[in-house]
Amino acid sequence: MELPLTRLDAEPEIVPAKKLSARVDGVYAALADGFVTRAVDALDLDFDGIKGDFHAGATRRSGGREPWYPRGTPMRNERQISIVAADEMAAIARGMGISEIRPEWIGANLVFSGVPRLSMLPAGTLLFFKNGVTLKVDSQNGPCRIAGRSVADHAGMPDREAGALAFPKAGRRRRGLVAWVEKPGRIATGEAVSVRIPEQWIYRP
Repeated sequence: MELPLTRLDAEPEIVPAKKLSARVDGVYAALADGFVTRAVDALDLDFDGIKGDFHAGATRRSGGREPWYPRGTPMRNERQISIVAADEMAAIARGMGISEIRPEWIGANLVFSGVPRLSMLPAGTLLFFKNGVTLKVDSQNGPCRIAGRSVADHAGMPDREAGALAFPKAGRRRRGLVAWVEKPGRIATGEAVSVRIPEQWIYRP
């Protein structure tokens, strides 16, 4: 008699690939010292990211997000582009008890609309921009105290360090995405984006 499959033998649930549509509501670059960005007319990208941007480069140095390397180890730069959504920033602001968080304050390069829970898009999602650029999502952008201090400073919070601590808590799974350039070109405000979510599954060995 054939035995039924056990939990370990069973195939994981597969969530089919899906396409969504988004819109670029704002483009920003950090063209001076520091990660804080400012609004620009368009973003010119090559394989290193945004030309002249604080986070541009084929490589970067490891930090607190990579405890498996000594700090400062050269590594692949998968964090060339920061993408956020206005609704998620508003939710973070409410969680911190402030009126707003602007994309510039946290070093965002792109503001998207049209994608529910943008920060939950999985790694490997491809973003095809109407004018030809393709970005590939690496991961969620984990909220950190550095960005929290920037928010506290710009929002005029009376306790800077309390703001720095509040941002990671309020921003968990809402802080947006980091991506890298798969196909270079120019991105402008108002541009349409085809969001192609890959097939997904939960791996349980």
